[in-house]
Amino acid sequence: MRTGIRNRLRGRSLRTRLLLFISATLVVVCTAMALATVYAQHAYLLGNLDQRVSDAAQRSQGGAALQPDDDTDLGFLNERGQPAGTLAARFDGNGTITVAEVVARDAAPQRLTAAQRAALDGIAPDGSMHTRTVPGLGTYRVTALDGNGVRVLTGLPMDDVQDMIGGLVVVEAAAAAAGLAVAGCLCAVVIRRQLRPLGRVAATAVEVSRTPLDRGEVTGLTRVPERDTDPGTEAGQVGAALNRMIDHVESSLAERRRSEEQVRSSEERMRRFLADASHELRTPLASIAGYAELMNRGTGRIEPELAWRRVTAESARMTGLVEDLLLLARLDEGRPLHSAETDLAALVAEAVWDARAAGGGHDWQLALHLDVPALVVGDEARLHQVVANLLANARVHTPVGTTVVASVEATDARCVIRVRDDGPGIPPALLPTVFERFTRADTSRARTHGAAGGSGLGLAIAAAITTAHGGSIHVESVPGRTEFTVELPAAGGNFTVGAPSRPGMSTASAPRPLDGAARC
Repeated sequence: MRTGIRNRLRGRSLRTRLLLFISATLVVVCTAMALATVYAQHAYLLGNLDQRVSDAAQRSQGGAALQPDDDTDLGFLNERGQPAGTLAARFDGNGTITVAEVVARDAAPQRLTAAQRAALDGIAPDGSMHTRTVPGLGTYRVTALDGNGVRVLTGLPMDDVQDMIGGLVVVEAAAAAAGLAVAGCLCAVVIRRQLRPLGRVAATAVEVSRTPLDRGEVTGLTRVPERDTDPGTEAGQVGAALNRMIDHVESSLAERRRSEEQVRSSEERMRRFLADASHELRTPLASIAGYAELMNRGTGRIEPELAWRRVTAESARMTGLVEDLLLLARLDEGRPLHSAETDLAALVAEAVWDARAAGGGHDWQLALHLDVPALVVGDEARLHQVVANLLANARVHTPVGTTVVASVEATDARCVIRVRDDGPGIPPALLPTVFERFTRADTSRARTHGAAGGSGLGLAIAAAITTAHGGSIHVESVPGRTEFTVELPAAGGNFTVGAPSRPGMSTASAPRPLDGAARC
């Protein structure tokens, strides 16, 4: 049955599924509240009735005590103040009912028939409450008491309690039905309004992805409306990221048109960049638009709150990609970075500790070979990003148990950072393009089980930042040994941080042995 329900809902829209899920939840909540209310009211009314029955039994026993030797005397029922419907009976010494009467409205008490008395058999005179249906009289709440040998049974009708509970059930059902109808309409309107911006963002992404960016002059790409770029909402974050992505695409295309002499060499690179960027953009949007498919798979449903958390996660992923692209764009333009004296030894040590926290399955080591303090002038945050990207590259693309060594060397003229691992290595065909954007080694290098694929920008960012600091980055790789080398001018040089140039890609000489490497 559950499989049939999933199959029927699978082809429906996210809006319909959310509405059905919320409606079902409201039905369950309203039903539970109604049952709890009815139960509580029934318990209260029954407790009140039991108290009145107990009081009536005390009065009846007091009246019967006036004639203790006559177990057929029910004269106390003729007293004024006895409620209509009050039932009383007396037992003989063997516990058999000898006489039973019921107080009639505006008439003398009436004797119960043998069949009616039989409905009262089996009630022990211990003061406990019992519910019995007396033919011709209805349902009664009865109890029996024994005091000094005088045994009396007393009961009161339950019609008032049952009528009140029945009326309460009707009122609860009507209120619940009206409330569910109003809540269903409100939910439908709210869900429709909340998902409308997401639909517009997805439509804009599809339109941009269909634009023929590989030929002709492309200007005025469609953007997400400003009302759908509110950073306070998940859909707004995706819309703003999409607009920034489109801005970067247009600026890249404009730069290509201004550099006609490099069109032939750069056209293929730009096409691949745009295709990969569009793919990275569509993937989170497809996840956002399609998470409803996951709501009915597996053994349980995914709640709307979990779905919105997925939207937040995919938005963060989109924002990270766009920020990386914007950083590369700023570096390409040669914008100056923050400049201050930075201790590379402390910076690399912090990065290694961070990597150890993120990848506990690897053997992280730190080695310092310092003839002088490893001081450079540059942007500390960006240099930390270089080391972090190199360590993350080693963590993601090598199996668990791989040893990763980060070392720092310093002389009066230069500072060198080396990141070496004993993983499977980088294929020779990939080495010439390893620092290009959107280059991935997923098909060749080993990957930790469950690791998420990167965007292919980490090494490109590391190379761009290194170049902006007047340094160079190199890589050499063979099976069992991959080493990235970052060379930076030592503090005291005349280099201006932020000068643009393209990073070189070559094979560095073999590093010095790391004697006394510190295991993290």
